[in-house]
Amino acid sequence: QVQLVESGGGLVQAGGSLRLSCAASGRTFSTYAMGWFRQAPGKEREFVARISRRGRSTYYSDSVKGRFTISRDNAKNTVYLQMNSLKPEDTAVYYCAADSRITAPTMRGLGDYDYWGQGTQVTVSS
Repeated sequence: QVQLVESGGGLVQAGGSLRLSCAASGRTFSTYAMGWFRQAPGKEREFVARISRRGRSTYYSDSVKGRFTISRDNAKNTVYLQMNSLKPEDTAVYYCAADSRITAPTMRGLGDYDYWGQGTQVTVSS
């Protein structure tokens, strides 16, 4: 089992940057693929990005590709989401999630992840 705690959210102007962090408990962090999701008010939680267990593969939603970068440091049990060129439509609660599956035929669904953090608010003003 793993516990996830996000941090780094806040208020930023459009065009600005933020870096989110997600710290994981336990000694098995490197066995989980990690993802970031977000949920805006009145909308469903949506996939943002994913990184493989060793960090060799990354995946992004079309809406953030080229602006956001997911990375991880397995020595620190932490996954990051660097968000650049932020837009007001990026405003949401951002969640990190852990996927324990050995193989992942799907990776963008909520059900593909076993553990979730409590979320961190990101607000982008225009």
